[in-house]
Amino acid sequence: MSIATIVLGESGTGKTYSLRDLDPAQTLLIQAVRKPLPFRAMGWARMDREKKQPGNIFVSDFSARIINLMQKTSRKIIVLDDFQYVLANEFMRRSNERGFDKYTEIGRHAWDILTVANNLPDDVRVYILAHTQNDEYGRVKMKTIGKLLDDKITLEGLFTIVLRTVVTDRRFQFSTINNGSDTVKAPPDMFPDQLIDNDLAAVDTCLCDYYGISTTHAPAA
Repeated sequence: MSIATIVLGESGTGKTYSLRDLDPAQTLLIQAVRKPLPFRAMGWARMDREKKQPGNIFVSDFSARIINLMQKTSRKIIVLDDFQYVLANEFMRRSNERGFDKYTEIGRHAWDILTVANNLPDDVRVYILAHTQNDEYGRVKMKTIGKLLDDKITLEGLFTIVLRTVVTDRRFQFSTINNGSDTVKAPPDMFPDQLIDNDLAAVDTCLCDYYGISTTHAPAA
């Protein structure tokens, strides 16, 4: 069973930037929306199908393609960035469809991705990065496409670890403890502090230490 983690935060609060110290040779980045990385991308490259060039960055918002990428890679760290656009882009593609069945299907596609993220080999770590929204009670949660989907599935409920970005005095951090109005959670002795640096490499080290996962790997394909 793989270890999957959600990282929540508003745009510009350091979610994608937190990838900066991950080892590109061991990381697969799946972007739901194609965009440049917000750091000097040494060792990161997009797959070019036309030129048949391999890479560790793939762009897709289709659930079946994302699942195939996660299941086929030999890399031990998988990052799915802008997960909310997997839902939103499918909703927009199907905006002319009437009725509520599409909400069930979109929810099922999201559930499929997250279920696979939790059921990869034991030494794989998956990080799902997504935007936040406030629900009708003012609680902060993962951004979806509305109440009809939220009534069917609580996405954070599928995970043991949910982190949230915090920006204070231009310092970018992750919150590791629930504040009573969000969905943050983690084993209480996993992280050293309530607020930690927004560094997924450091987070990954904490997860591996906590769960006894070896980080000595052969070169990834």
